[in-house]
Amino acid sequence: MVGIGPGDAEHMTQRAQSVWKEVDVVAGYKTYIDLIRPWLAEKKVVATGMRQEIDRCREVVEIALEGQAIALVSSGDAGVYGMAGILIECLEEKDALDIPLEIIPGVSAANAASSLLGAPLMHDFAVISLSDLLTPWEVIQKRVKLAAEGDFVMAIYNPKSKGRQDQIEWVRQAVLEYRDPQTPVGIVKEALRGDSQVIITTLAEFTQSPIDMLTTVIIGNSHTRVVGPYMVTPRGYVL
Repeated sequence: MVGIGPGDAEHMTQRAQSVWKEVDVVAGYKTYIDLIRPWLAEKKVVATGMRQEIDRCREVVEIALEGQAIALVSSGDAGVYGMAGILIECLEEKDALDIPLEIIPGVSAANAASSLLGAPLMHDFAVISLSDLLTPWEVIQKRVKLAAEGDFVMAIYNPKSKGRQDQIEWVRQAVLEYRDPQTPVGIVKEALRGDSQVIITTLAEFTQSPIDMLTTVIIGNSHTRVVGPYMVTPRGYVL
């Protein structure tokens, strides 16, 4: 189970880059396979489309049960909104938990976006996906409200899609009940993948900026501030 981070060599761990030599087959969502195709050479590739995660993991387990070494690819970190959990459950489903499994971590979207903004995640933070495909919207709303009330910095994944336009505006309004309108908000598109786009704005205005499914939004806490070109959440040290 390989977390490839943003997908380029510079931000992929050495372990992730070395694992391709050790496996017979590489499987993953076709978009992520395309990111690592230069490393795959003569490897057999199993590429599938979006929303086929369970079928993909079941196929990976079947290939492993045949005795082949296989790497399943996930963007970012495989254990953060990735494929690691589904794969383990599919191993359990086939009574195959004795198959050796290595989970290789990678740079998550929250880490990648944070690095481009400065240091917004220096204190306690919550990572929340706004996708309601697998999580009821009411549950997401509760988590956002509690994170806002608890003064957590928030890293928002999947903030906006073609069919889901209004949720990010609801988040803005919900957080405004607990934080100053001038609270810094960072918006990063395609973090550390090609031409990243970085915007630092405010809680009052951030939904006026372009936001889509390739964007990570980081909402500061009550102490987050802008320092020159950087967004910083102080940890409490006294300078």
